[in-house]
Amino acid sequence: MSTALRAAVSVAMLVGFYVLGLLQLALVGWLVVEIAIHMHGAGAVKLIWLLIAAVGAVLAGLWRAIRHRPGRPHGLLLTPEQAPELWQTVGELAAEVGTRAPDEIRLVPEVNAAVSEDTRLLGLIGGVRRLYLGVPLVMTLTVDQMRSVLAHELGHYSGSHTRLGAVAYRGRLAMYETLSGVGRWNVFGWVFKGYGYLYRLVSNAVGRRQELEADLASVRVAGLDAATSTMRELPVIDAAWDFYFGNYIGYGWKLGYAPDDVFGGFAELWAARGDELAELREQEPEGETSRWDTHPAPADRIAAMRAAPRSAHTPDGRAARVLLPSIDGAARELQTEVVDFGTRTVLPWPDFTAASMTLTMQNRADRIFRSAARLSGVPEAGLAEVLALVEAGRLGELAAEFFPRATREEAAVAFAGVLDDLVGLAAIRSGTARWQHSWSKPAALVGSDGEPVDFAEVARSLAAPESLADGRARLAELGIEVGHARVVQARATASGADVLGAIPNAKVDGGHADVILLDRGLVVVPAPKSTDDGDKRVVALLQSTKADDLATWNRYIAFEQVKTVEIGRSTPLRAELTLHDGQTVSIEERWTASKVGKSDDVLREILESLKERGEA
Repeated sequence: MSTALRAAVSVAMLVGFYVLGLLQLALVGWLVVEIAIHMHGAGAVKLIWLLIAAVGAVLAGLWRAIRHRPGRPHGLLLTPEQAPELWQTVGELAAEVGTRAPDEIRLVPEVNAAVSEDTRLLGLIGGVRRLYLGVPLVMTLTVDQMRSVLAHELGHYSGSHTRLGAVAYRGRLAMYETLSGVGRWNVFGWVFKGYGYLYRLVSNAVGRRQELEADLASVRVAGLDAATSTMRELPVIDAAWDFYFGNYIGYGWKLGYAPDDVFGGFAELWAARGDELAELREQEPEGETSRWDTHPAPADRIAAMRAAPRSAHTPDGRAARVLLPSIDGAARELQTEVVDFGTRTVLPWPDFTAASMTLTMQNRADRIFRSAARLSGVPEAGLAEVLALVEAGRLGELAAEFFPRATREEAAVAFAGVLDDLVGLAAIRSGTARWQHSWSKPAALVGSDGEPVDFAEVARSLAAPESLADGRARLAELGIEVGHARVVQARATASGADVLGAIPNAKVDGGHADVILLDRGLVVVPAPKSTDDGDKRVVALLQSTKADDLATWNRYIAFEQVKTVEIGRSTPLRAELTLHDGQTVSIEERWTASKVGKSDDVLREILESLKERGEA
């Protein structure tokens, strides 16, 4: 089946989706009339109401999809005056591909390039064409590779793929809006779900074929070497982009900090991690795909490229940024368009890394200091109180909470690693050490001379009563003041916590509540008695509210507050938590409650872990 015929079938199926909705409406109308004529009483009224409610949920989704209007185009608009070389290259490639050039080029913060076209009459009449170009591509590709990317996207225009793009999007939206509003027991929804699966199969098959056609345009215009090398390079850029945000930005972002150049740092990382990137390039591209994928597997696309007719091309290995010499400034402008810093403190990269790493270290220390305060019977604690526990021979009691599977003696020995971290914090607070930013390796704790510091030996001395005095003397020699490492958050919070799951309509201390599972504790949110649509209510709550806000506004039970756990029943779960302050908390799942993924299993694992810790 040709791509054009597949696309026509896809459009026909979209029309059929709406026709199916009208047929169901007609069927319900006929049933309502028949029930009204042949049945009487409360039973007839209830049946009519059920029919109307069932088909109403389906039609409401269809209506929302019909009324949907596309939003404002995203990204930073690049005018011909701002990027003359890029616009000239795009125009030349469009002519070679045999299509009209885009009307707009927009810079976006994604490892991707894409095209769109505003069309009318189900794609029969063309409209404004837009080319979206990812910042990381401009920063990392060569000119040859960028030409390959651009030729591929322009190939979608020449194949009239974008004419039906809006239609296909509207179809997927109709499926989502309709099926998301239909309950699992809605018979009318079952029909649409089956139809939706079939539509996705056809639509995705069309998409895969169109990608292969656009690849051929890329080979013809940019050359085989450029096309295949780009196909292998894109997964490398994608992995580096994820690593950059996960390991350089994400942790500080969660703590309330942000770098002043969000996208520019990626170019620095790319230049500094050459050996690691080379290793990624050695990996073979994926060769597996499924009928649900919108793109063929990279290995299949490369094989198809190699089988295509070849033509001579003059190589151009210059960096793609020559097409947009102002990429650094443009990335800054894009940052103002798409990045919402909120209340975060914006810092230059070296200061951002130092502040984020120091706060991460402080948060870890606060967890230790709160436990030390509880054992010492004081309101607040710091490194001084921890060392007092060592001197009193009580380090094993403190360490057992953090090494539950070890004996107290083993835990005390293992705690030397924790003390290493606490000494590092004391050194920072004393002004004798700092965190040093690096693009080529992880951030390092360095002394005033810029050389890495190692407190492992002194930490081992501090972990035993018999060598504690030697450890204290060593700290004094290094200029590290023990009293400068103190607790900052004396009360456990959910700041920066991640959501692991949710248990809708549980019973907590006999009351109805949704239990939000965080990686640091449980949030108890009051809930209605009815279990209807509990999963949807909880998902909507998590989508609209940050985890730490939920913990602030509702009851929050930090895991560190839990002393013991008794599990009375596993399925549905029933357990009782005893806190260090003597309070007890009962949690019980309800048989009729809906589930959010495998959250019930997650909760069981959490409670089993807390139980094991309490028994240590």
